[in-house]
Amino acid sequence: MSIVADATTRVLRSRVAAALATPHGVDRYLELVNPMWAANEVRARIVDITREVDVPGHPPVATLTLQPTSTWRGHRAGQHVQLGVEVDGARRTTRVFTVSSPESKAGDRFTITMRANPDGVVSRYLVERAEVGTMVHLSQAQGEFVLPDQVPDHIAFVSGGSGITPVMSMLRSLQRRTHRGRITFLHYAQSPAHQIFAAELEEIRRSGYGIDVHLLHPELGDPALSPAFLQRLVPGYRDLPTWACGPAPLIEAVQAAYDGSDALRVEYFKPPRVSNGSVEGEISFTRAGTTAANSGATLLEQAEAAGLNPAFGCRMGICFSCTSNKLEGTVRNVLTGETSSLPDEDIRICVSSPEGDCAVEI
Repeated sequence: MSIVADATTRVLRSRVAAALATPHGVDRYLELVNPMWAANEVRARIVDITREVDVPGHPPVATLTLQPTSTWRGHRAGQHVQLGVEVDGARRTTRVFTVSSPESKAGDRFTITMRANPDGVVSRYLVERAEVGTMVHLSQAQGEFVLPDQVPDHIAFVSGGSGITPVMSMLRSLQRRTHRGRITFLHYAQSPAHQIFAAELEEIRRSGYGIDVHLLHPELGDPALSPAFLQRLVPGYRDLPTWACGPAPLIEAVQAAYDGSDALRVEYFKPPRVSNGSVEGEISFTRAGTTAANSGATLLEQAEAAGLNPAFGCRMGICFSCTSNKLEGTVRNVLTGETSSLPDEDIRICVSSPEGDCAVEI
């Protein structure tokens, strides 16, 4: 950044500038002049859209290349961003997407890869209707599902479906760093036609030095993930540093296979739909003045079933957009199984399932 640009940025971020721009803030005025100018907020312009998967009768998958404003601080491989967009003139809706490109620095372009969720607003808009030039709003990169600064000589990645995106960012980053160690990569997809990044992974499988890629399709007879399969593929896998990401059934199978090993790090792309406690009782949504019989689903799902529209972003317990105050009652974290009965407690309703009576400020 030049001396003049650096000085300009400091002025725009100053308390004086904020006071002069009240009540809208400096960024609102900068956005009117040029959407790519920002003092504090992060925005990005879509500069490329690539269709990754397009199977008739199934949701398509696309990769969007984003050019962020200079306020973007970069990301570590495996992290995600909150992305907001106004669809059809409605208020901004925000969802969470994982960065799929190699680790980036301040102002660098990066990519996000997503499936058009049939029930989603943002993902369907971005995959099916957004065009090059569309502006989106971003958070800074977030998340702790990342590689260490010093990567071990042998590591493993296990992913399923759209859960490939964070580990693909890790793989691409290690290739860029010319990592000299060994990488074992297992990915499960519904079929070869549903395989995200298929051409790139096939090229890596043929020529990637030290990278063993296994693309698995159980519907075609490939083995499901099990301790016996993993042991044949990677002897001593429980001691191997492993990053796993995917839907709940896959992650639960990985956790069972690793049997509590500290070498395993996981991230869900869809939280498990489980309730190990009582599904009796009544849920009180105090702000709306509505009650409903406890179904055992997460509080977010039960609120939506009751006709409410609480804020949420990821539905995976990672972005905290859905945090609400639980006034009373017991909830179980569907990711960890931990329960809490504390009153006046902030909880993530997308991964909190009530046990018995519960009152929450929604």
